[in-house]
Amino acid sequence: MDTDAVLLFSDHMARFYAKQYGFPPVAGRVLGYLIVCEPMEQSIAQIADALLTSRSAVTGAVKMLETAKVVVRTRPAGSRFDLVSIQTDVWQHGFDPAEYRELARLAREGLTLLEDASPERRRPVEDMASLGDFLAERIPTLYDEWRAHREKELQQEES
Repeated sequence: MDTDAVLLFSDHMARFYAKQYGFPPVAGRVLGYLIVCEPMEQSIAQIADALLTSRSAVTGAVKMLETAKVVVRTRPAGSRFDLVSIQTDVWQHGFDPAEYRELARLAREGLTLLEDASPERRRPVEDMASLGDFLAERIPTLYDEWRAHREKELQQEES
């Protein structure tokens, strides 16, 4: 694989994740690298070498990505270091309805503070509660539809 192309892709992922989710750039770079690297499991040292960055920066990024359930660490028997890889079901985490139920619950809590407020003041918080409820209801169905779509794609590739 072209090293320059991998670095460029990793930088593009870093920019996207920094802009969209507030990730530190190195975390986005690690994520981008882990998506395309070969083999799929890499040590901290291998990631740092590939991304031309420090091991401590990669370690911090991996900790953050691990907390976000984006990557997983494993330690093969007899090994003295961890291997890091993308969580196999990483993309389903954005489809967890619990996040949206919690958003709706928090919005309703906020609405209790705005009990005597004008309708204009309450509207954004009501919208947040409504959107949270709507997404909590719809997200699981959308994920199931995507899984069926993906299964169909995989079957067509095998044909």
